[in-house]
Amino acid sequence: MVTYTRFSNVLLESDKEVAVSVPRGVKVIIVFLLLAVVVSMAGMATMYFMVSRAPSVASNSVLVLRVPGGLAERQANPLLTSLMGDGPTVQSVVNSLRKAKVDARVRGVILQPMGPQLLWGKAQEIRDAVLDYKASGKPIVAFLEFGGTQEYYLASAADKVFLVPGSPLDLVGVASYEMFIRGALDKIGAYPDMLNAGDFKTAANFYTETAMTPAHREMAESLNRDLYEQIVDGIADGRRLAKSDVRRLIDEGPFLPADAVEAGLVDELVYADEVKRQEPFSEVNWREIADRDYRQISLASVGLNRGRRIALIYAVGTINSGTGGVDLMGGEVLGSDTLVRAIRAARTDDSVRAIVLRIDSPGGSAVASDVIWREVMLAKADKPVIASMSDLGASGGYYIAMGADTIVAQPATLTGSIGVVAGKITTGGTYEKVGVTLEPVSSGRFAEIYSPVTPFSDDERAKMQVHIDAIYEQFLTKAAEGRSTTRDAVHEVAQGRVWTGRQAKEHGLIDELGGLGRAIALAKERVGIDADDEVELVVFPRPKSLFELLNEGFTVAQAAAQLGWLPLPPARALGAATAPLRLFRSGEPLALMPGVVVP
Repeated sequence: MVTYTRFSNVLLESDKEVAVSVPRGVKVIIVFLLLAVVVSMAGMATMYFMVSRAPSVASNSVLVLRVPGGLAERQANPLLTSLMGDGPTVQSVVNSLRKAKVDARVRGVILQPMGPQLLWGKAQEIRDAVLDYKASGKPIVAFLEFGGTQEYYLASAADKVFLVPGSPLDLVGVASYEMFIRGALDKIGAYPDMLNAGDFKTAANFYTETAMTPAHREMAESLNRDLYEQIVDGIADGRRLAKSDVRRLIDEGPFLPADAVEAGLVDELVYADEVKRQEPFSEVNWREIADRDYRQISLASVGLNRGRRIALIYAVGTINSGTGGVDLMGGEVLGSDTLVRAIRAARTDDSVRAIVLRIDSPGGSAVASDVIWREVMLAKADKPVIASMSDLGASGGYYIAMGADTIVAQPATLTGSIGVVAGKITTGGTYEKVGVTLEPVSSGRFAEIYSPVTPFSDDERAKMQVHIDAIYEQFLTKAAEGRSTTRDAVHEVAQGRVWTGRQAKEHGLIDELGGLGRAIALAKERVGIDADDEVELVVFPRPKSLFELLNEGFTVAQAAAQLGWLPLPPARALGAATAPLRLFRSGEPLALMPGVVVP
């Protein structure tokens, strides 16, 4: 203690000496740098408040609502995006339609689908919001600069559909494509050694096959047929056509612009500047407001999102242990620690009446999924939990949903995939090709079970299969408990098979069809809140501040990824397919859905 005190005194005296001897020029530089820091921080604060200030909305406004392709479920970090520029999300598009429905200043909406979503659940979420808006009696028209199948499906919900005169209507149905890299692995001498539980658990086929197996093709064709019929149903309802006519028209597509009008699929051929001269807006001197401005208008300012509180917990991304974040390919990683803390916070918050778990996940780690499932079960004991599925609620994504009181999914949500896969890709042959030798030194009978060089031995393979089968049985048992049925009944529709939401409801895997709005309505019903009463949605996990992100080593690349700037959709699709190689330990049992690329 004496030594420490003397040392401290010496430092203090030394500091005084240095301070006295600092040249005047150095002091000026230091003061200048401090002022620069203060001015920069003040500038950032001013910019933040200027950007976050809500714009004014003129009376007789018409909202121009662009819906670009590849929308994220929600804004990953509102503070960061307010500084760097935010972008539309599924949540923001739906909220803009909700606000426009009750906002007396908004006379109507021009919907502009600008590209397809990667899958169909989010497209149906937005389409539902269009139909809900129409209940207001205000007009909504769709303007297509290019009309692909999914863009037209969304547009068909509007009162009228306008198409650019030079654009075809590319209504051709739906096709899916699945990728296999076994041939590439063979060329480099790598061997995919995979095991699975479930005849339809095809996630490993990406690595092990060069084409679809019979079970794989059966499942893919079933998904495709049901999605096709959903498209037919939607267009028939929106355009008041017979379903048989819609099927015939799809077979005749794509259409030249004039032919699309003649077929009754499009109402008028106009350019963007001519929309204002078309009914129902032609008789009104209206003012345009872009969605980038209108989404800054708060829900509360028009009487929405207020009242008793319901927690909205986002479970988005590939499921993994730990805190999650953004992976190298720009995809979100759903960390079990982060989600468990969010569920626990909502469960212990006395002001929260119910929990809505919003899921958009293909699954991932079986262990991490089980950890999250446990927290959902604990929460359900205290307050109602409603699971709402977006594009994906499959495998581990379904695992965490099955603990909820009620599961809601869109008709096109990919769900189910109750199965387990594990394995490794051995690269001993690759090393041999380039003249590299790897020699192991190990102690223990199964010490080399996860060897990156050699395939599983017979004993190792048997050991791995026992573990995979045990996890599959656990999956079946817990699914049966959650669905109030038997293990064998779940096994009949499990075995790794992926279903659309509509098929899943027929097989008892979910309770209701619908989107987030339906899930919130069910949560209100569970706690005795009138259907017409507004509620405040409290989002969990809390968005991290800019300083928290920087403190965690948040990089520019990660920021760009969360904002949706990088990478491009094909790279994201490849990233999803190769997630097991990047995110999980070799041999880790995975509850992961097979990769599907839908253009």
